[in-house]
Amino acid sequence: MLFIKSTTKTIAPSIYAVDVAAKPPGKTYEIFLAVDADNQPAQFLEALEALGFVRALASTYTHSDGKKVLDLHYRKSGTDIFEGWKESERELNLKGIEEIFSAHGLEMKPRVMSLAEAF
Repeated sequence: MLFIKSTTKTIAPSIYAVDVAAKPPGKTYEIFLAVDADNQPAQFLEALEALGFVRALASTYTHSDGKKVLDLHYRKSGTDIFEGWKESERELNLKGIEEIFSAHGLEMKPRVMSLAEAF
């Protein structure tokens, strides 16, 4: 779950927060989003799914200011061990994510989770 401070300001239409993160060692990235539950960014989500990302989790909650927020988690399986990404897949997938983000006015900052976050 992405914790957001307020729903009064979005980083892109209907998107409150986004995180592109990988568990150590940092080869296979997943996308975590907090979006407006009543007005989802359909084109953005469809673009992620067209890239091969699958919705792994969807959970709605009501923010402290009364707005409904939908937490989404997207992942994409690769062909490496444990469905991870090979280096070529990582490069291709991150490029694709960056293109989608750029088209929607978002900056992509991929990161590797700490061990405490990941497990």
